[in-house]
Order: sequence, then structure tokens, then C-alpha cells
Amino acid sequence: MQNNLPDCEEGEGGPNSQGDGNPKESSPFINSTAASDAEKSQQYDGKNMALFEEEMDTSPMVSSLLSSLANYSNLPTGSKEHEEAENNEEGPRPSKKPIKAPQLGTLMGVYLPCIQNIFGVILFLRMTWMVGIGGVFGSFIIVFMCCSTTMLTAISMSAIATNGVVPAGGSYYMISRSLGPEFGGAVGICFYLGTTFAGAMYILGCIEILLIYIVPQAAIFRIEGLEGAEAEEALLNNMRVYGTIVLSFMALVVFVGVKYVNKLALVFLACVILSIVAVYAGVIKTAIDPPVFPVCILGNRTLLSKGYDVCAKVIERDNSTVTTKLWRTFCDSEFLNATCDEYFVNNNVTEIQGIPGVTSGILAENLFGYYLDKGMILEKRGLASVPDVDAPSPTNNRYVLADITSFFTLLVGIYFPSVTGIMAGSNRSGDLRDAQKSIPIGTIAAITTTSTVYMSCVVLFGACIEGVVLRDKFGEGVNGNLVIGTLAWPSPWVIVIGSFFSTCGAGLQSLTGAPRLLQAISRDGIIPFLRVFGHGKANGEPTWALLLTASICEIGIIIASLDAVAPILSMFFLMCYMFVNLACALQTLLRTPNWRPRFKFYHWALSFLGMSLCLSLMFICSWYYAIVAMGIATCIYKYIEFCGAEKEWGDGIRGISLSAARFALMRLEEGPPHTKNWRPQILVLVSVDAGQNVEQPRMLSLTNQLKAGKGLTIVGTSVVGTFLNNYADAQRADQSLRKLMETEKVKGFSQVVISSNLRDGTSHLIQVGGLGGLKHNTVLVSWPQNWKQAEDHQRLKNFVEVVRETTIASLALLVPKNVASYPSNGERFTEGHIDVWWIVHDGGMLMLLPFLLRQHKVWRKCKMRIFTVAQMDDNSIQMKKDLHIFLYHLRINAEVEVVEMHESDISAYTYEKTLVMEERSQILKQMHLTKNEKEREIQSITDSSRGSIRRKHPTGPRLRQSVDEGTSVAEKPEEEEEVQLIHSKNFAPAGPTSLAAPAGAAAAAASAGSEAQRTWTEEKGAGQGRGQAASANPESAKDLFNMKPEWENLNQSNVRRMHTALRLNEVIVKKSTDAKLVLLNMPGPPKNRMGDENYMEFLEVLTDGLNRVLLVRGGGREVITIYS
Repeated sequence: MQNNLPDCEEGEGGPNSQGDGNPKESSPFINSTAASDAEKSQQYDGKNMALFEEEMDTSPMVSSLLSSLANYSNLPTGSKEHEEAENNEEGPRPSKKPIKAPQLGTLMGVYLPCIQNIFGVILFLRMTWMVGIGGVFGSFIIVFMCCSTTMLTAISMSAIATNGVVPAGGSYYMISRSLGPEFGGAVGICFYLGTTFAGAMYILGCIEILLIYIVPQAAIFRIEGLEGAEAEEALLNNMRVYGTIVLSFMALVVFVGVKYVNKLALVFLACVILSIVAVYAGVIKTAIDPPVFPVCILGNRTLLSKGYDVCAKVIERDNSTVTTKLWRTFCDSEFLNATCDEYFVNNNVTEIQGIPGVTSGILAENLFGYYLDKGMILEKRGLASVPDVDAPSPTNNRYVLADITSFFTLLVGIYFPSVTGIMAGSNRSGDLRDAQKSIPIGTIAAITTTSTVYMSCVVLFGACIEGVVLRDKFGEGVNGNLVIGTLAWPSPWVIVIGSFFSTCGAGLQSLTGAPRLLQAISRDGIIPFLRVFGHGKANGEPTWALLLTASICEIGIIIASLDAVAPILSMFFLMCYMFVNLACALQTLLRTPNWRPRFKFYHWALSFLGMSLCLSLMFICSWYYAIVAMGIATCIYKYIEFCGAEKEWGDGIRGISLSAARFALMRLEEGPPHTKNWRPQILVLVSVDAGQNVEQPRMLSLTNQLKAGKGLTIVGTSVVGTFLNNYADAQRADQSLRKLMETEKVKGFSQVVISSNLRDGTSHLIQVGGLGGLKHNTVLVSWPQNWKQAEDHQRLKNFVEVVRETTIASLALLVPKNVASYPSNGERFTEGHIDVWWIVHDGGMLMLLPFLLRQHKVWRKCKMRIFTVAQMDDNSIQMKKDLHIFLYHLRINAEVEVVEMHESDISAYTYEKTLVMEERSQILKQMHLTKNEKEREIQSITDSSRGSIRRKHPTGPRLRQSVDEGTSVAEKPEEEEEVQLIHSKNFAPAGPTSLAAPAGAAAAAASAGSEAQRTWTEEKGAGQGRGQAASANPESAKDLFNMKPEWENLNQSNVRRMHTALRLNEVIVKKSTDAKLVLLNMPGPPKNRMGDENYMEFLEVLTDGLNRVLLVRGGGREVITIYS
């Protein structure tokens, strides 16, 4: 493995120096007269491209690119774009106060509560009506589909329940720990709402039995004498009043103590079992001696039992014909010559047996459905009748009418709540002795029992009861009896009383379970505004949750219609069951190590089938209710995601994220990314101070503006030291990075490495950042501001090494200069320009970056300008036209300007800048050696050479910092050079023992500099100022004219580069002084490390006088394309 140089002073220019791999090859940034340099000098002389000539082989000039626009092709390059949400861990959940609870077994704790909750109001009040409307065949499909759904859900629930301890909370706990807090909270709230509305449904069923079948005289709003909508409204008002009274009483019972509910549960359960046994006994009796329940039929229409006393038009009494009550109902008088209803006259009255018995063969007639519209008359199949074609006669208070429009999906929605009690056992998981054993056995046994009863009841009802009686929802044709009660033995009252108490018990169970579920959700703390409902009485009973439950339950009471409330709670239960199946399938497919359920009779396919059935049933029942329920769950999910407490429960969603990430990373490795998908995936290199705080926070502001929250961002820094000793510092630095990223809204990852020096640490970040195909393709590093100072010499070396490494790795490089002046994310530019100076084409980064920046609100109002440079042999008019076409194909709007760079002689100022640069480079090198190698410094002090003097006077490079701010840019380096020249001629070394020599020399240098200033004209034209001097001192003038030999010894390659930098800077400053941001091609680094200072000086000159500059160096790959 090749090691990076630990410090840049080692191996600089030596035989082991890295770079081009050939130490004998000359570098354009050091004094050299190699033949290759001369060839390039001839090739690019006068082109103003000297600064970029090393890259012309791979980065063509813009003019060459535009001339081949017709043959422009994109390379198969691109970017990987992924975004992962961070999930910060919190502390352990707050400990809850232990609550003593009875230790229940499988029978009492799971099986019987499930039986009681599953058998309920729908079985007694709507089952016969469903069979009559949907037919035996259709009803059996509905029952089988619903029971299959609950059985598959129970299997999935059993697997989850046996995969560890299930505390209080039951189904909510299982879902939340399997699917995460967001899904858990959303589904938990949905299940809570379903359980609460179930309580309302049971109470409405209880009131319906009370007011219609037990004591109809107790109705506050009288129904007798009312017809149609008025009668329906009176019934609903009665339901609302009595429902509120019963709800208040039940809530009071639950508040006083759950122990009373548990004691009454056995009584209510006995009523349920007794009622079902009575039904089966009645079925058996019909085979032997069918009960007498006559139904009166006019033609084929079912008559109201209260509309007749005898099922006949007239009767014989005392040898005379007497009209009956039925006659008076259809005729205008009781006499035989009265005017009667046409249908009444044309059809006969027939009395049929309401319960012909299981051996009567009525099953064939009831096999298929008979769906009705609201207000239609219940008619018997197979009976002939003469229809009244002239006009429909008034039917109110004569015939049995359909109260609602019925269809298959309505039946599914109304029936499904009758199978929804399967969670009763898991909701009591905190009270079970062994939940892992009791929940699977008890729940599956209860579902098996109830499913058998339901399916058998569908067949038996169709085989025993007449179709018109089955379709008579409220028993209006059988003297107001409960239809299922007419079948029961020994008396219909067994069913009426039993169903009344069973619905009361189920309502109490719902009002007991729902507040506990809400309390479990509240105590988890994932939904902040629900935390108040986690409190309760001293014994742990959820008082506030009970109050909220009663309030929500009252909403269902106000709806007042059992048929309208049932589909609502079906949605919430189905959604809960769907996510239970999803949780099991997910855990099974992911094969997480912690997935080890004791219950082995499960499979992911069964769970997936159950989930599909739940989703299908939701939309079958009611598509708009399904959308509303999903909307509620989605809102709760997003609320928890943004505002809720972040939890790490090892849930399956986390596992999905890991599996999806692994799958995506493997896919990214399959082939190179495409140009159209390229986006800067940025590695941001920042430095931290002694307190591990980021020194350049605006770097992350710029990152956010470039990324707009998209793609990969890695913010990295290096901590000097060893892993064992400085791990705590690295952790603090990582926290500092994360905090700043959160403040600047940068979505990405932080990475901190510990290394023996910053150079190696930065190199490690560039090499190992990212994972697989998800790696950075762009490096963002700030410009080293004080690189000319001796103490920051190492920072200079580190920066140039980063440029080299990104070049070797084919990574794009972004270098913001004066990054502190860049706008924060809160600032807005209302006007201005983003100027792009397109000098060489290196993949199109210069075009893409302004487009990305203008997507951010900070730069949105800025306009884009593109400048390109035309040489003498270029057709500038054609270039501008081609550039317009190119931008049109790129779909980028920008102003275009072609700047012509004419040939010009190299000015004296250029020579002076080059001389100053090379001498400063030598000074910095010697100072750096003096600083690190004390013994060599002591020996070299005695040397009387010019380099020795400069080593003893390290203030030269700093002199420019102390020059008066009013001095022109052109004067500063020349003034500095003049001081250095005077040092070399007029000062002798102070001797090896003089420790104060550097300070004294600095003072002398300052004095000499003030006496011997010369000014070059700021015009950098050819030959101007070559021999001019503004000094009155003839000695200094003599020194100036003696400098020409030194100019002749300069490296002509460096002179040409300085000339290019000065000429480009002059043009850029002229055109882009007022620009909000200037983007500029960044030249390549020197191949030999001895030219680092020269390279930095070139860049400094190139960007001099500009406020915000973003130096851009492409990765050598196309990043923008004209193709769709």
C-alpha cells in the first residue's frame, strides 16, 4: 500500500517525490528549460492559454468545443442520488408505575373475551337480513372472506405475539415495535378509533333492541301515526337520546372500576352462549315441529302485521260476509261496495308459514340474492300477482318496505364488524399469565369457533326461514318480533334478552379497552399532544383517556344509524389488521436475527394474502371511507414523523431501509451512471478549531444552496492524534458537524477521521468517503486565506495536495474564495448576476453549477452570464452564435459575451510579479526548512549568500500585509521585491551568534523600503515602466537597472503563466466587478511539489480584485448533455 507523505516538506523535489512519477521531468512551475516546455511555449504562445496548457490534452478550448457542436456526444457518466433520513436515538423510555393485574389464563383471558366481542350485535340484528338480501350463496362468500381475513390476521398476530414479551397495549405494541413509531402511532390511533366506534355501534344495537323489540312504548319521540322520513327521523332521535344515557351510564361503570366490568363479563358471555344455543335448538325443532309464524301476503307483497287482524279480505260471520281490518286498510269504507285499491282488488291474500323448517326445501329459494332499493316492497318469489300498471298506490302502513338501498358491498361493510373482536385477547396482554402462549391458542380457537357458527348460521337461516321474513329487517311482518328470535327455542324472548345483554357487555368491553389503548400510545410519547391522556388514577386507570373515548363514542351515537356506523369502524379495523399482516410478512422476508417466534405455523405468503384481503375489503366496503381512513392515518404518520419523539425500536421499516439501501448500492455497482443523472455528490472538507467547532460554517450554507436537499452530501473533517487518545475529540467534532448540518439544513452524513496529521486525514476522507456506488464525485474545500504566512505554509501544502488527489481520482473540485462573504441561507439577492468565465471545457461543470444555484431561493433572482475567451485566430462572431445554440440545446437561459484577447507583449510588471513569486517561493521553502530542521538552520545562518539572508529575515513575505491599504495592487509586490533587493546588496549577516538578527533585519528592511520605493505604472502594457523609477535615490535606481539579467534568468514558462493570469484577471475584473458570484476554471496543479507556491501565486493573481469567486475544476467527465 502506498503511503501518503506525512508532511509536504519531506520529499519535495527529491527522488521519491510523487506527482508525475518521473523526478527528472521538468515542471512548468519551477525554473526549467526542458524541450517539452519550449514546444508548448511555441504552440500556445499568444493564445493566453498558458495557465491551462498542461490540460489541453484532456480539456479542449471552448472554441474547439463549439466548432464541433454538431458532433457533440455525451459520455456514459452520471451520479448516484440517494437520500436517507437520520434517526437519532433517544434515551430509554420512562419507566411506568407497576400496576397489579389478575394473572389470567388462555380460557378466561383470551378465548372467552374474543368470543364475547366477536359474537355481538350484527349476529342478532343483521345476520338474517343479510342472508335474505344477499342470498345464502352471497352471504356465505361474505362470511368466508371476512373470517378468512381475521384468521390470517390471527396467524400473523400470533407470530408477532410469540416473538418476545408483549406488554400492555396489545396490537398497538406489536405494530409499533414491528413497523416503527410512525406506523405504530398511526395504526394505533386508527385501532383506537375503531374500538371506540365499536362501542357506539354496540350501544346503538342495545337501544334498537330495547325500543323496537322490548319496550317500544318507552320511545320519547312517538313513531305511531308517522310515515316515511318522519318515522325514520323519530326513530333516530330516540336512538340519540337513549344512546347518550346508556353511554353515560357505561362510562360511569368503567370509571368506578374495571373489576365490575370483569365480573359482569361472565354474565354477558353466558347470555351470548345461551342465545346461540337457543338458535340451534330452534333449528332442530323446525325439523320436527316447525313453529307457527304466519306471514300475510297480498299477491306477492308482504303486509305489515299491524295492518290486519286476520289474513283475509272478508270473513264469514253468522252467515254473513264481514270485512276485515285489512279491507279497511285498502278501501275507503268497511262496506263491500267500497272503492278499494286496484292492486288489492286484483290480487288474492295468502298466508304463508314464516318458518317452514329445515326440511321444507326453502333453501333453494333463498340461495341467491334479492337486492332492494329504498322504499321498495318486500315481495315473495314464485307467487303470481297482477301488477298495478296505472299508478302506484300509497304503500305507507300497508306493506313491509326496504328502509335502505342494499348492495353487495354494503353487506360487507355492515357484516365485517361482527368478526372484529379478535384483538380482545391481545389487548389484555398485560393481564395474561403467559401472553406468548395464550394469545395464539385462544385467538385462533375463538376465530375457529365463531367462523363455524357464522357459516352454519348462514346455511341454517336460509334453510329454515322464508325469504320475505329474512328480508324483513325489523320483523314488521311477524308481529314486530326479532327475526332470529322467531327461530329460537323455547321462546323468542331468549334471543331478545340475550342479545340485549350481550350488546351491553360488548359496549362495556369497548369502553374498557379503548382508553387503555390510548393510554399505552400516550405513555410511549410518540404523539406529543396526547401525552396528557397517559395519566390516570392512582391505580393506573386511564381517566382522561376514558373521557376522550366517551366523547368520540358520542359522535357515533349522534349518527344514530347502526348501518351507517358499522362501515366506519370496519375501515379502522381493516387498516389495523392490514398492518399486522404487513408487519409479520416484513419480519419474515427480512429475516432479521431477532425474528424467532415460538408460533411456527406462519408464512409470509399467508400474511401477504391477509394484507391483500384487508386492503380489498376496505375498498369493497366503502371506497370513500377507505380514503378518509387512510388520510387520517397518513396525517398521523406525518405528524409523528415531523413532531413526534424519535424512537429506535429495531422496527421492520428500519430493516427495509437497510435492505433497500443494500439493494440500491448493489444496483449502482452494475454500471457507470449516465450523464443525465449527474448531480454533484459533494464531500465538504472543513476544519475544526481546538474546541472542535467548525471554522467555516458558510461552507455548509453554500453546500445547501448547491444541493437544495438533493443527492449525497458528506461533511468531513480530520482530528490530529491517535484513535485511542483522541476518540472523544472526534465524537465532539462529529456532534459539532451534525449540529451545524441541522442548522444549515444540509441533509447528509458527517464523517470524522483521526490521523497523525491533517494531510493524511484529508487524504483518507477523499479516498474512503461514501460506500460502494454511493460515493462523492465532487470535493468542496475552502481557499487557504493566509497561505503566504509562514505559520500557514502547511495549510498551503495541504490545499495543493487536495487539488492533486482530486485530479488523480477524477473528482470535480470546487474552491470558494473569500467564503466568509458568501450569503447565508436566510439572505436573498433581489438582483445581480452569476458570471461564468468559460475558458476550457472540462465536462460542463461551469454550466451546471449556476443552474443548480439558481434553484435555491438565495440565488433565484440572479441572472446568468457566460463569458468565453476568443483568440486571434478565432471567429468571435461565430463563437457567440455557436454558444447561443449550445445553451439553447442545454435548455439554459443566459446572456452570452465573447471576450477577445489580443496578443500583447509581456510587460515589465509581469516580469516583476514572476520574480517576486519565485523569490517568495524560495523564501517560504527556506523558512519552512528552518522551522522544522533546527540544526540545519544554525549551520545555514553563517552563510553569506542571499538565501541565507532571507532565511534570517522572514518578514519579507509578510511585508505586504503591513503596506498601507491605499497602495495599489501593482505597487505591493514590487515594493516588496525592492526591499529584498536592497537587503541583498546593502546588509551583511549579523553573525551566527546574533539571536536578534532577524528582528533587526526586518526593521532595516522596512526603513530601506520606505527610502527606496519605486512605482510601476498600473498599465500593464508592453515595455511601459521597464526602466522607470520614482525614487530620488541614485543607488536604488542603479539597482533597478541592474535587474534585467535576473529577468533573463526567469523561467519563461512561469513568465507566460503570469502573463495569462494578469491578462485574464484584468478582463474579468473589468467585466464582473459587480457580479454576485464569479465562476472560473481552475488550472491544474503542478506535478512537482517544488512549484506549489508558484501555483498559488498564479491563482491569487487570477482572482485578485474579485469578491466572491468559485474556482471550478471538472472531474474529466461530461456532467451535462443536450439530449433528453
